[in-house]
Amino acid sequence: MLSPSRAGLWWGLLGVAAFSFTVPFTRVAVQGGGMSPLFVGSARAVVAALLAATALAITKQRLPRGVQWGRLAIVAGGVVVGFPVLTSFALTTAPASHGAVVVAILPAATAMTAVLRGHERPPKSFWVMAIAGAAVAVGFAALQGGGLSGLHWSDLLLFGAVVAAAIGYAEGGLLARELGAWQTVSWALVLAAPLMIVLTCVAVVQHPLGGTPVEWAAFAYLAVVSMFLGFFAWYRGLAIGPMAQVSQVQLVQPVLSIGWAALFLREQLTWPTVLGGVAVIACAGVAVRARLG
Repeated sequence: MLSPSRAGLWWGLLGVAAFSFTVPFTRVAVQGGGMSPLFVGSARAVVAALLAATALAITKQRLPRGVQWGRLAIVAGGVVVGFPVLTSFALTTAPASHGAVVVAILPAATAMTAVLRGHERPPKSFWVMAIAGAAVAVGFAALQGGGLSGLHWSDLLLFGAVVAAAIGYAEGGLLARELGAWQTVSWALVLAAPLMIVLTCVAVVQHPLGGTPVEWAAFAYLAVVSMFLGFFAWYRGLAIGPMAQVSQVQLVQPVLSIGWAALFLREQLTWPTVLGGVAVIACAGVAVRARLG
């Protein structure tokens, strides 16, 4: 039988494996132009909300109470609205491998959010490496764009997506200990559903739907796995904890995402991409370990 800490790591790894396809599959869904980024970012949440509402109804889950609704709104704003919509728009122009490198600062950002949320006092090395990781990610994006003046809107959207996801991950991990892992993401999806339905309708009116079977298959994965089933494993791992240790598992996500981008999208792995990814992951890893210390 697995110890609680080991079980938490394995659940976290399963969630990260599911999430690692999100960036390349988002790129697949939006790059052909058959589906608008607003549709991909919002409609996948609508599909996931239908699944979540069905699961909650069948299992007769009790309603969240009081302040839990406000905390669920924070989770929904980060992982249901913020990250999917921002990355969908960003990846209409940015290569998936580029996006994966920028998103590689997410583990450090999640750890930083958890530190602030829990009023912890980590060593100075934590802050140094967290800031260094962010600086390296900005530097990578700038070099890819031809200098600081070459930073694109897609980069700003990706950084915004990282901030949104970090807040949603940290708050969701804490809330999962009260409501349960899959219940937390399910209630967050249901809470955000009215807004996402409106955005989906706007997207369809503005841009009639098209897309190839491959693009729709990518969308289906984003809706069912990235927005729903993946969080079952991820929040369960964070709830079992320790949260700081489980969050380290995120460090393998950009490596997997870059690999999937090369495999499915035939994106070339250039040295700047590889070195940028290694540098960002190294900074994030040291930051998370410093917090553990």
